[in-house]
Amino acid sequence: MLHVRIQTPSERTEEVLGLIQKTVGTTHVGLLPGASLDPEGDIVMCDIAREAADVLLHQLRERGLCDEGAVMVDHVDLSLSKRADQAEKDAPGEGADAVVWESLVEETHEESTLSVTFVAMLTLATLLAACGVMIDSAILIVGAMAVGPEFGPVAGMCVALVQRRPRLVGRSLLALLVGFAAAMVLAIGFSQLMDAFGYFTETRLDGKRPQTEFIWHADAFSFIVALLAGAAGTLSLTSSKSGALVGVAISVTTVPAAANAAIALSYGDFSQAQGSTEQLLLNLLGIVVAGTLTLLIQKAYWSFQHETVVQHLRKAAVHRKSHGHL
Repeated sequence: MLHVRIQTPSERTEEVLGLIQKTVGTTHVGLLPGASLDPEGDIVMCDIAREAADVLLHQLRERGLCDEGAVMVDHVDLSLSKRADQAEKDAPGEGADAVVWESLVEETHEESTLSVTFVAMLTLATLLAACGVMIDSAILIVGAMAVGPEFGPVAGMCVALVQRRPRLVGRSLLALLVGFAAAMVLAIGFSQLMDAFGYFTETRLDGKRPQTEFIWHADAFSFIVALLAGAAGTLSLTSSKSGALVGVAISVTTVPAAANAAIALSYGDFSQAQGSTEQLLLNLLGIVVAGTLTLLIQKAYWSFQHETVVQHLRKAAVHRKSHGHL
């Protein structure tokens, strides 16, 4: 269940209540007249099944209530209510499968914004991967994959493509380009510093590395893994299974490829640098393709579910009208 709190002008309160009452899957409706001071007006509250939330939020935005007032949504961790149980049964589909597009757009907008923290995390992950490359440590490579924050902008790009928001595509692309460029430049400097202290050597880079050689050997299998990881990551992001994102992060060779390319460039090994760059781009492309396709399938599925809700409302209206004539 989700808890929705709406601050609305008093003259539009009845309209808001009407929208809530017409939406299948809502319950625990409350009204606090005059309780909203900024913006001035009333506060309307309700609980709604996750699978029905997108319908209500879309209608509230369409009617401009997000401009005249405010709409806040919180997750309900525990709800001991028969009404809530009934609301979940009435709403079409399953809550775990539901996509709350308004929440998804807002979340990916934040994650895809270029920031100092994003660049810092991506740089630290790349430096950690650089150490893993040099000592041929699979554990460090996995750790670097888990630390890397690059899935946020990639997911933002997928959402932007599906929602046809070119500005969000540009913002996500900018975060990826600047983030990886900065991380690789700093990794080159880090490599030279570690070489000066004798920890990194060209011999280690060119030597046998059975645990990490896959990083700069891009092939069809790399793309297949990226496709699977992209689909899994998108499903995790859009559902309540967010814990799966860690598994997705350690399935794709993005940060390690950037680290290996940076070290190879620092030693003038353009063959490894090219192979690593191809691995990086192939993985990013696979995630974007799979993520976008997954969102398109989910959008088509929930469009069908929303149509089911509309038909249900029409039948209910006809029933009420007929009952009123009796």
